[in-house]
Amino acid sequence: MNDNQIKILPYTAISISIVARFIFMFLIYKNKSTNNLSLLFCILNIFSSSMWIYYSVLNHDTPMVIRSSTELSLLAISSIYIIRNKYITYQIENKTLPI
Repeated sequence: MNDNQIKILPYTAISISIVARFIFMFLIYKNKSTNNLSLLFCILNIFSSSMWIYYSVLNHDTPMVIRSSTELSLLAISSIYIIRNKYITYQIENKTLPI
């Protein structure tokens, strides 16, 4: 492989990773997922992405910073959506009125 092909590799990996994260978000939205494992998955990946951002910044690895930052943003949105669904389910089950 020449240098140009090697430079394309991380950006291709970033693209695949971001598409996979969007698919995960779509499935959460479609299934109205309030699965505990989904929330735990998001939280663990938020910590992992944060560590990857730190590591990538120290190593001046722009593709990894972009990937991890995007993933961190999407995971935060997913987590908020899961928590929102859990809260709505809790309200319905306990028949509480919204404030």
